[in-house]
Amino acid sequence: MTQRQEFRVLRAYSDFELREYLPCVIAEVKVSGQFSASSSSAFSTLFNYISRGNKSSQKIAMTAPVITAQKADRAESAEWHISFVMPSGSTYGQLPHPNNSQVTLRELDTETCVAKSFRGKATDELSRKVSEALRASAAEANIALSNETRICRFDPPVKPGFLQYNEIVIPIHLGD
Repeated sequence: MTQRQEFRVLRAYSDFELREYLPCVIAEVKVSGQFSASSSSAFSTLFNYISRGNKSSQKIAMTAPVITAQKADRAESAEWHISFVMPSGSTYGQLPHPNNSQVTLRELDTETCVAKSFRGKATDELSRKVSEALRASAAEANIALSNETRICRFDPPVKPGFLQYNEIVIPIHLGD
């Protein structure tokens, strides 16, 4: 089974979870454009990195989810950050440098987020609906959220859309 990004559930609400994500390293590509086209091109670039497209020609295990993140209102921005979470226990210093300068490695600290799962192909429209519902539910629970939204996809694109498992994950707002 594919290794998943590590977290622990802090509290389960009726339609979402409050989670603490453990520190990790991500390989990330920043792209502009429409959701599906941007995700597809960045996925190929990231997959090349973990498939020996790095300075050590080292193969790196695929993990889940593939994260497509956007900050601010989607209507205003066409900039996406697509990332693969590196295997648990990886450190920035031990990972090989990417051959492609579009790929950047970044360490993430412990982070508290809200998460809501959904089934179906993670289209821009469906993801937006789930994100809006999650933001409304978090507001009802008095949880302030950041302006970042992460669409987390766990299944390969060849799996039938109605069977695909996804999550919307939004970091909490830490204040100023």
